[in-house]
Order: sequence, then structure tokens, then C-alpha cells
Amino acid sequence: MPRQENCCYLPRDIAAAKLTMSLNSSTLLHEENSQGPKRNTECLESLELQTPSSLQDNPLQRLQLASQEVLEKAKKSGRSKCPRCSSSRMFYCYTCFVPVETVPTKEIPTVKLPLKIDIIKHPNETDGKSTAVHAKLLAPDDVTIYKYPCIPEYKEKRHEIALIFPGPNSASVKDIAFHLQKCTEKGVCDNDNDCSREPFLKQAKIEPKEEEKNQNECISSNRSEGTRLKKIIFIDSTWNQTNKIITDERLQGLLQIELKTRKTCFWRHQKGKPDTYLSTIEAIYYFLVDYHQEILRENYKGQYDNLLFFFSFMYTLIKNVKCAEKE
Repeated sequence: MPRQENCCYLPRDIAAAKLTMSLNSSTLLHEENSQGPKRNTECLESLELQTPSSLQDNPLQRLQLASQEVLEKAKKSGRSKCPRCSSSRMFYCYTCFVPVETVPTKEIPTVKLPLKIDIIKHPNETDGKSTAVHAKLLAPDDVTIYKYPCIPEYKEKRHEIALIFPGPNSASVKDIAFHLQKCTEKGVCDNDNDCSREPFLKQAKIEPKEEEKNQNECISSNRSEGTRLKKIIFIDSTWNQTNKIITDERLQGLLQIELKTRKTCFWRHQKGKPDTYLSTIEAIYYFLVDYHQEILRENYKGQYDNLLFFFSFMYTLIKNVKCAEKE
């Protein structure tokens, strides 16, 4: 999901006892050492304006997460080396997609996803700011990150792929099976047929009851076949950078899905943007929860909660520092 255009979080302590926590938070969320104190001050001032209202509570507290003790220990010890490139990082290396030396891989949870995920990252997106790497770290077998313009050709697989991106023709998660079946019936989305060209309600003039019946039949049929959807694509960039990627011819004709009901907890939320604009890892997580319930028709029991393993820890860390600053 396109990320907000925002500044990194760099807490400023108000008491000596809070200094270590504040410095660890800084290295955790701001990996560019060369930008110096001036950038740090700007980031702090920017955060005061950008923090979403959802930070007043903790909507992540009900997650069924693996123990985060390993992250607590790593936070106290500070930055560590990446075992592959030897760069100094906090928790994980965002270029090699591996935990640092102070975070044993065996203590990091892994998540098995019901389908494959491709993340297309804008070339100008700052690696240290992106939450996309969380998905790769926690679901390494099911997530692939590409740096645009190096992305796969999706044309031959458009009937089993969807793109998470808001727009006037975007469908909801519950309508995925219906739309993909229509694509299949029309010849697997040939060049003259764009799966996402018309929104659901404009594609057929039929009575609401019949429309609902057809949709339910599609869902039932797809469930018995293991669902036709095999891959989901997410774009990782600021919203101002998305146009270059979303207009790429290789993404044309893909079914677009919009997540309309979730609110972000991201600490870099851009002022003036709706709170339904999610960070990449939030979009992945919420999509999978909806997919599990709406398409697989199974009770959700926290199967994908650990995708927010790093995100929730950072969220809590930042919230605690901000609360301490107000005391």
C-alpha cells in the first residue's frame, strides 16, 4: 500500500532517564546517519503535526503476538551488525531482509500466508522508512519485494492476481471471487477486456437479489477450488510517487481492491490524508484478515497477527516515549 509522505520519528527526551530509550527509538526509525541533528529536530516537529488520532489508544493490543522480549533486549543493546552486509542497523537490515546479530532468527516468528504477495517498491522510497520489509522478514516464503521498474509480467496471470490500490473502479475484498470469475468467463482478461474497467454494480443490469445470488455462487465455487486468487500486489511508496507505478502497462487490467474500513496507526501518517490510508504492512495484514473471513469463509483466530510483530513494537515504543515527554 502506498505509504504516507512523512518524516521519520526521532523522540527528544525531557529527562536523563529517558535518554537511552529515545536514542534507541531514533536509531530504530531513522537509519540515515548522515543527515544529522538538524534533520532530527525537523522530524520531531513534523511528528507533532502528523500523529493520527488512533495513537491515543492502542488498537494493536488485542493482537496474538509472539513474545517481543527479543526486541526489548535488542533495543537496550542498541544497533548491531547485519550478518550479511555488516551495516549497523536496529532490529533488522532493511536492505538484506534479515535480523541483525542481536536478534536471533529463531526468535522471530514466521507466518504462512494463503497466497503469494509481490511488493513493488518505488526506487526513491527510503529503505529505512518502509514497513514492506516487515512482511519479507516475517513471511519470507510468500513475499517478494521488487524495486521498480524491475517487476514481473503479469499479463498471462491476470485472472488470478489482484492489486491493492484505491480508485473509482476498485472492488471490495468480498467481491474478489465474483470479479475473477467474470475475467475467466471473458477469456482470461484479454487485451480488449479490462477486469477493473467498470465497477461491480455497473457490469450487469440485474436485480439485487440475483446479483447477490450470483456473487455467493462465485464465492462458494471459488472456495471449493481453493479460490482462483493466487497473488496480491502491493505498491510501496509515498502517495505522491504512486502515479509512475500504477500507470505502468504491466499493471493494467488487473483487478483493483480497496480497503475502505481500516484506520492507520502509522506514526508517519501524512497530515491532510484520510486515516484510511494505510502503511504497507497494515494493508497486507488487514487484507489477509478480510480475505480469510470473506473469501475463505473461515473464523479468524489470529493466524496473521505476527505480521505486525515489528510494527506493533515500534508503535508502542513511540507512544510510550511521546507519553513520557508530556509528563
